[in-house]
Amino acid sequence: MHASQPLAGLVVVEIGHSVAAPFAGYVLGDLGAAVLKVENPVGGDDTRAWGPPFSNGMATSFQALNRNKYSLGIDLKDAGQCAALRQYIVDKADIVFQNMRPGLIGKLGLDAPSLRKDNPRLIYCNLHAFGARGPLVDRPGYDPLMQAFGGIMSVTGEADRPPVRVGPSLVDVGTGMWAVIGILSALRRRSETGEGCEIDTSLFETTLSWMHSLIAAYVVTGNVPGRRGTESPSMTPYKVFKAADDYVIIAAGNDNLFRRLAGALGHAEWLDDPRFATNPERVRNREIVNAAVEAVVGTRPRSEWISRLEAVGVPCAALQTLDQVMDHPQTKALEMLQHAPDGSVSLMGLPLSFDGTRPPLRKKPPTLGEDTHLVLGEGKL
Repeated sequence: MHASQPLAGLVVVEIGHSVAAPFAGYVLGDLGAAVLKVENPVGGDDTRAWGPPFSNGMATSFQALNRNKYSLGIDLKDAGQCAALRQYIVDKADIVFQNMRPGLIGKLGLDAPSLRKDNPRLIYCNLHAFGARGPLVDRPGYDPLMQAFGGIMSVTGEADRPPVRVGPSLVDVGTGMWAVIGILSALRRRSETGEGCEIDTSLFETTLSWMHSLIAAYVVTGNVPGRRGTESPSMTPYKVFKAADDYVIIAAGNDNLFRRLAGALGHAEWLDDPRFATNPERVRNREIVNAAVEAVVGTRPRSEWISRLEAVGVPCAALQTLDQVMDHPQTKALEMLQHAPDGSVSLMGLPLSFDGTRPPLRKKPPTLGEDTHLVLGEGKL
């Protein structure tokens, strides 16, 4: 087993759609597990149609989440096909995870108690919308709903403008990551006890966890946080500023860094101003501090400020568009953009390397049902 494929030999069944569950499958598949993705034979995963853009007959949204997987076109309403899938799980699967509509998985007999009764070693993960219990347990959910309902939108954007959604589906992706963390933890336990378990995570719980520091402050103060644009609620200056030509983010996260920033900006006298003396004072006087920094930064090009700030160790970065990100030498050096063996697709790999090797793109995203024979016919992985 190669170090970059630590989960090789494990069989995973993904009864999932959209983003959260497929993201978990993407991670497990890249780490070497054989991930069998169950799809409706008519249409498949919703993300297959989430376009344009499309490539190789599939939406790029689908391709980004479903590399290194096998596609099973199985009609779960067909008793025979559902029974065959169930038997496959009992006989061969190490891990199952699902994010189907609440209540449906139990009606199909593919829920954790039913399957683990016949396969006690099975690790089974439910990715819920609102959680495994509570008054909203039966409601479905999507990433933007959770960003709104869980408070993320209330602290994202600018104070005098409507709330905005964080661009990437961070709640979906985060829930997939928590599923993987739970699964890996359960594998560690199984290696000692021989027993699997049932894991629960949800979009709403993930949202609450992303709000951890804001919730901690609210519990202590009772103050409801608002939208601050690119600022931090607890550090100043710590935001995007407009240079003469473009935007730069400056993160002076402690008093020492602020002293260096003041020197680099040519205003050492700020250090004698009590309003600038400590981070708590700067936070209390954030409008004054930010205005002073903005007035100076706006006088020269971004590249000049980045050079000056980097020279004295003040954290800063250019605000880049995606084309600039992909063209940057650092992005290219990491080689995270990987290419299918046949060159038909290029996708982002995992942000992990083992002994210097990133898990590879072994298998391009599957066409719908191309591997159904593994369960409904004759075939081996």
